[in-house]
Amino acid sequence: MSDAWHQLSCATTLDRLGASPGGLTSAEAARRRLESGPNELADAPARSPLRMLLAQFTDSMILVLVAAAAISGIIGDLADTLVIALIIVLNAVIGFFQEYRAERALAALRAMAAPTATVLRRGCPVTLPAAELVPGDTVQIEAGRIVPADLRLLEAASLRINESALTGESAPVDKITDPISAADLPPGDQRNMAFKGTAVSYGRGAGVVVATGMRTEFGRIALLIEDADTVATPLQRRLGAFGRGLALVVLGICALIFVTGLLRGEQALPMFLTALSLAVAAIPEALPAVVSIALALGARRMMARNALIRRLPAVETLGSVTVICADKTGTLTANEMRVEQYYCDGAPAAAPGTGAAWDLLLEAMTVSHDATTDGTGLPVGDPTEVALLIAARETGRQRAAGDARLPRIAELPFDSGRKC
Repeated sequence: MSDAWHQLSCATTLDRLGASPGGLTSAEAARRRLESGPNELADAPARSPLRMLLAQFTDSMILVLVAAAAISGIIGDLADTLVIALIIVLNAVIGFFQEYRAERALAALRAMAAPTATVLRRGCPVTLPAAELVPGDTVQIEAGRIVPADLRLLEAASLRINESALTGESAPVDKITDPISAADLPPGDQRNMAFKGTAVSYGRGAGVVVATGMRTEFGRIALLIEDADTVATPLQRRLGAFGRGLALVVLGICALIFVTGLLRGEQALPMFLTALSLAVAAIPEALPAVVSIALALGARRMMARNALIRRLPAVETLGSVTVICADKTGTLTANEMRVEQYYCDGAPAAAPGTGAAWDLLLEAMTVSHDATTDGTGLPVGDPTEVALLIAARETGRQRAAGDARLPRIAELPFDSGRKC
């Protein structure tokens, strides 16, 4: 980012951005969108089907086979030429259709996962695609949501954000709104900032957008990734080395036979054709096709288990993995909790009971937290609070009705001293 936003007060930040806590007008947001562009990370240009198809012919073994087919055609061996050409086409078709299907599936997944954001327009909350955010927008965030842009926080009520995708630290960070005087802080220490792509794990807050798209911290990482070199898989390296070595050996043997024949007094043309025939015979035409078929079968088996393989060589890379290091929550588990037992009015119970004490407990389970439901009615928020909300909803209590009866007048964030 060009400015040290974490060093500025909320008022100074809003003033510098020409914004207000109530958000921008729709007209001003549209004008700024023309200047700043969409709030999206730049994707690599999509490969056309023709480029995908041509890429199947760049492997060294395939190039050797192309040369072998050309030589067979020159010497008049039509049968070998057709067989080799068929194998080359089969290999290309298998690889092309795997990549084409994977690209279409990934495009569909990206479209389904397009995030939204709750933005203030003249003080009124509006849900918009996150791609339409502009610097100066005031965005509301809450537990269970993804931060849609880099924000300077204006409000933080028990707000904790999981920044592991950006910093590698698994523990959620407690957020504040006060300015931080220290300069040149890494993102993990800018506690009054919320960064695009991180997840709100607890509480709620609001912030003003200070950076969008490729100007965010995640955008800077994306630029570094674009500059990284593509690394070949172990199988690609071995096949490439094998193809180059085989070509050199075959050419050497053919040259030796040709020269030996000339030294024995044989005619040049018959010896040349003999050497070419030997070169064609020495090429393992079926090897690339066998490898592609084996990888395609592996990709098919992995797709049946909901693992999408974009390019065939990745199957071999994944197959070489022996140990996967992962955290438990949300990876090996569903990151969900549920109420198994109650303790009310001095006694445990497996299900909610009746009476004044139970009514008070269930009322608190309905409204005394930040869990809520999204546009489809699914609960979102901290897993513990979502479990309380679902348990209360199963008794017929709804969050909206509870908020109307008991509007929130204050918040007491969790305190490790009093453990509540």
